[in-house]
This record gives sequence, C-alpha cells and structure tokens, in this order.
Amino acid sequence: MPDVPTKSSNAVEPATAARSGESPDEIAENPRPFTLWERVQIFVATWVGYFAVLVIGRSLRWEIHGWENFEAAERSGRSVVYAFWHAEIFAATWFWRQRGIVVMTSQNFDGEYIGRIIQLHGYGASRGSSSRGGMRALVEMVRLVRKGRPAAFTVDGPRGPRHVAKPGVMLLAKATGAPIVCFHIVPERAWVFRKSWDRTEIPRPFSHAAIFIAPPILVSEDASEAEQSRKLEQVQSTLDGLVRQGFTWRRSS
Repeated sequence: MPDVPTKSSNAVEPATAARSGESPDEIAENPRPFTLWERVQIFVATWVGYFAVLVIGRSLRWEIHGWENFEAAERSGRSVVYAFWHAEIFAATWFWRQRGIVVMTSQNFDGEYIGRIIQLHGYGASRGSSSRGGMRALVEMVRLVRKGRPAAFTVDGPRGPRHVAKPGVMLLAKATGAPIVCFHIVPERAWVFRKSWDRTEIPRPFSHAAIFIAPPILVSEDASEAEQSRKLEQVQSTLDGLVRQGFTWRRSS
C-alpha cells in the first residue's frame, strides 16, 4: 500500500487499501431481469468502463488536501460514510479503490454496468435508488456498515438536481454512528458531458487532479428531525465549500 501524504502534495498514487484481509460480506444481486441484448451491452460497457478507469486512473498525478480529516474519521473506530457529488464518480472510483466501500447503484440498465465496473475496482454495489428499491438498499447498507464496511453516497444522485444533497447519507450515518466524510475531486483537465444532468467529468490522461477532504460530520443516533435537517444542511454547505476550493485550485493550476 503506497503512502498517502497528510498535507497537500503531488502523489502519483493515492492509498488503495484501508483494511487488508477483510472478507466482503454477501451483497444481494440486482433483482431486475435484463434481456439477452441488454446483458450483452452491460458486459461490453462493464469491461470498457473498467479499463478506462484503470488506464486513466494510473496516469493521474494527485494533490491531496485534508488527508488528516480522513484519518480523524478513521480514529473514531467506526466505518466511514463518504459523501460526494455524482459528477465525480469516475475519478472517485479510482482514488478510493480496493477498500470494500459499498455504494448504492440504481437497478436500471445504467446502474447495472456502473455497479459491475465499481465491483471490479474493489467496491460493493447495493442495488437501489430513490425511485426503485432504495429502502431495501439502504437497509442493506446499514447492515454492512454495522459490520465494518465503509459506504459512499453520491448525495445528489441518481438523477439530481445537480449539487443538491439528499438525506440518504445522513440517514445511514444516524443509523450506524458512522462519521460522514465529504470530499470533492477536481481534475485540472477533463472531458465534461455537458448534456448530462450532473455534467459528468472524466479526467484527461496524465493530468493533475486534486481531492479536498473535509472534517468528519457526526450524526447522533437519537437525532431529532430538526437535528437531522441541520446535519443535512451541514453536508450541503461542506460540499459547497469544497467545490469553491476546487474552483480556486483549478484556476491557479
């Protein structure tokens, strides 16, 4: 496992394993059936996506800001719940790979191949979304986090609105006592899918990328509805602040 700096620096490789030797818990398969043609497309998209993340990810040069905040969350002795924006899935998949992080993916066609791509990079995929199977997937994530697995939420996913935090991450933290770690990834140069609702970013090969990690947010297991609302607002404001930091970094790089 390569070293990860605790201060802002250039690093060819981020950390790749948090808990070596852990055996993954069984995660339910997608209950939705797919046609033969859909399965063929999913197979092709899975392997194209896997190698795209692998090849581009290995070429990136990283600056890491706030690693001490991640370490503080880990010292709590509980699993970590990561929170980030949907547009950053590509770069985040590479940076946090091989940690056994459980991510909620939708049960539809796109969610299926995305789930398979991230599983090949060492994640778990809990199938569900705000529109279908979300409560089942959230219950599954609660069970896994309580067993020691980290989890992650694209808090404005799966369909937006862009950069508007939804309560799933806060509900998971409340149910498990896990600290929420918000982060934001900014590639120096990227392809941006401007017609997609989230404006997905894919870093250009061999470019710099910066990750900004905020101090952990704790949600009490007996938090009232008012307190939950305040914590969700804190997640929103924290991510907004990280976006501003990223914008400043990109302008100066």
